[in-house]
Amino acid sequence: MAIYTHKALYDFAHAIFIKIGCSETDATIASDTLLSADLRGVDSHGVARLSGYVRLWDKGRINATPNIRIVHESPSTAVVDGDAGLGLVVAPFAMQVAIEKAKNAGTGWVAVKNSNHYGIAGYHAMKALSHDMIGMSMTNASPLVAPTFSKERLLGTNPIAVAIPANEEPPYVGDFATTTAANGKLEILQRKDEPAPEGWIQDEEGNVTTNAYGVKQGGALRPLGGDRSNGSHKGYILGSMVDIFSAVLSGANYGPWAPPFVSFMDPVSDPVGEGLGHFFGAMRVDAFRPADDFKIHMDKWIRRFRNSEPVHKEEPVLIPGDPERAMEKEREANGIPILDAVENDLKELGDRFGVSLKG
Repeated sequence: MAIYTHKALYDFAHAIFIKIGCSETDATIASDTLLSADLRGVDSHGVARLSGYVRLWDKGRINATPNIRIVHESPSTAVVDGDAGLGLVVAPFAMQVAIEKAKNAGTGWVAVKNSNHYGIAGYHAMKALSHDMIGMSMTNASPLVAPTFSKERLLGTNPIAVAIPANEEPPYVGDFATTTAANGKLEILQRKDEPAPEGWIQDEEGNVTTNAYGVKQGGALRPLGGDRSNGSHKGYILGSMVDIFSAVLSGANYGPWAPPFVSFMDPVSDPVGEGLGHFFGAMRVDAFRPADDFKIHMDKWIRRFRNSEPVHKEEPVLIPGDPERAMEKEREANGIPILDAVENDLKELGDRFGVSLKG
């Protein structure tokens, strides 16, 4: 496993985005979005995904020079057409629209169609924090998940993120897939040649398997909870809500029609919408109560939960966002570890485009 600085990986990603035809501005936005995942420890959604974006570009599924635009709006809502652009670029545009709507109307809600994989959900939700707003972000994704009691892959991992500002304490940032694990976690296990924890995957007959290649071999990821007795119906509900908000509402493809990011699946021949869908929200805190009062009480909320008595003293109670903040601090200081398989993948990409990956 090699260690790279954030700058080295950022520069490499930026150069690749330029090579596939992105503008300087879009390459910068895409690289910022992508590398935020590596900094925060979400390795499944960082530079490990770079070759996947290039693969979609090769297949004509990503437009490197999109005309991202609002196609429908009201004072507090909008629908954005991403023109098949990188989700890494489309999503920040749409989140900014939500923020601008919230400045004027108190809240802003934006649905997106005709987009692609947008990186980590939390990055987009956190854009609202500097405006004393609560941010929300969600997206549908490759149909790899079987609803409770089903054998069929009908939903994506469909993450939800909510970012809430505080005063002296760092913000609350909840960012989670609505499955037991994101598909990227399986990819990491495959690179390490390790089994998956029980409950993550089912085989093609619907039986539990720990084979990390189980989804590629016709099985499916399971909703959050794993099975009905452990609440998988709740994960199924959460995932379906994200699908409807992101895609049915925007005019994107939903359910099994969602265009896949993974290389072992091809898009369906009978799409029901345009591209992938996202959904964003921004809520001005002072549309509900004075922002300073709210943030003081958020500090109190955070401190009370963080200081609750732990089951094991060596495992303190965390606030959503704590692990990612700690990882970001660590990696900014000491670099970002890259698995050998990912490093080799990046070097192959560099060889193709004449871009050097510098340590």
